[in-house]
Amino acid sequence: MSAVDTNTAALPEEEHDRAVAITWRAYAKALLRDRVAFVSAVFLLLLLIAAAGAHLLAPYDPNHANLGARFVPPLGTARDGGFHLLGTDELGRDLFSRLMHGARVSMSIGLLGALCSGIVGITLGVLAGFYRGLLEDLLMRAVDGMMALPSLLIALFILFVIGPGFANLILIFTLLHWMVFARMARSLTLNHQQSTYITAARAIGGSDRRIILTHLLPNMVSPLIVLFTLEIAVLILSEASLSFLGFGVQAPQSSWGLMIARGREYISSAWWLVVMPGAAIFLTALALNLVAAWARAITDPVQRWRWLTPPRRKNQPVDHDA
Repeated sequence: MSAVDTNTAALPEEEHDRAVAITWRAYAKALLRDRVAFVSAVFLLLLLIAAAGAHLLAPYDPNHANLGARFVPPLGTARDGGFHLLGTDELGRDLFSRLMHGARVSMSIGLLGALCSGIVGITLGVLAGFYRGLLEDLLMRAVDGMMALPSLLIALFILFVIGPGFANLILIFTLLHWMVFARMARSLTLNHQQSTYITAARAIGGSDRRIILTHLLPNMVSPLIVLFTLEIAVLILSEASLSFLGFGVQAPQSSWGLMIARGREYISSAWWLVVMPGAAIFLTALALNLVAAWARAITDPVQRWRWLTPPRRKNQPVDHDA
């Protein structure tokens, strides 16, 4: 069972629900106390809202060219009176609208790529750590061999053969990133397999499937969520690199890496074409890493009490019964 379930499973149903609510309320308060993690989480939430509702929230059509509004600087106004918060590009397209639609593509690739590679890697890692033997040896040698390969060069070669595109990027990222999840899932499985609750589940006749799904995986959720968050940032950067090189998302779709590639020719005269999508990539990766660091600390049994315990005010008496 998970950490929350372990502490509350023996309670009646109403008290169990109340205890779970109190736990999540403590996590929310801990996030509010960590200003850096809170700002990062708010930024990611706003980014997801902008990406999901780009077709409704974007002020302009991202693919509409207006040659009379070319190279309008940030906070500038075009000849037709249109205001452009982040300026326009070489075709007069609104950069802010393109960033919002690019967020949808970049975030979708990061999320789906991490999800698919996580499903494959966690499944193989848990099976290898649970059953050991030949399966474990073959899997770990495959992991060692694939992690020794230069992933960017392999991705470029495969995309050159099968062609660029959204679906192909997801396939490539799944193929090249499942090993990270497999290695961690195997390590966590080996760590928990000799635990008391696993031994008790075996003693009462629990099947392997039931033990894995109801006892083993819930205790692996916290570190895997942290890894999943970090991998989203890695895949967003990888997608930007491949799109910059021309092997990722193709026009007329807009992604942050493709926007940088298109704007590099005008960097001396229209710096915002490179700086704005570059800042979006940087801030997104930074926010994901900061949230992952907070999640790792808040789920660590050794460090969790530092975050869940509210700070004592000055001259406030200590409650020894707490």
